[in-house]
Amino acid sequence: MDSSINKHQKNLAAFVHISTFAKYFFPFGNFIIPLILWTSNKNESDYIDHHGKQALNFQISILLYSMALGIIAIPVILFTSWDFIGFADIFEHNTHHFDLDFDNGFRFRGGLAYLGIAGVLALGLFVLDIYCTITATIRANEGVLYRYPLTINFIK
Repeated sequence: MDSSINKHQKNLAAFVHISTFAKYFFPFGNFIIPLILWTSNKNESDYIDHHGKQALNFQISILLYSMALGIIAIPVILFTSWDFIGFADIFEHNTHHFDLDFDNGFRFRGGLAYLGIAGVLALGLFVLDIYCTITATIRANEGVLYRYPLTINFIK
């Protein structure tokens, strides 16, 4: 990278990336703190501008991927749990007979498989977020322009 980048700019760019971990302390901290840091310092340096855009674009992308995963997983949860709950006949109020016949268990196991896949993908998004954020922080502190993988560029 350019030798005109001083230590303050490197530290500020690294702090923009690491500040996305604020989401673990308060809601939308991964957007608010980096946005404040980026907008207040983007005119100071193209280096800070680049890293701020990258951090925010990645966080927005991770949010969208997580929402898509949730939109896919919620119907599966609803339909499989309804079939599982069906073993108790709730309309027979005077009897306490539970029919534990799991002959219809294929749909339930299929739903569990879908939920397992969704869980693995959610865990993968979590690991990707942590790994890429730490890598971006280190690269920014070294003076390297970093581009997050799987990022949709909303802010250009």
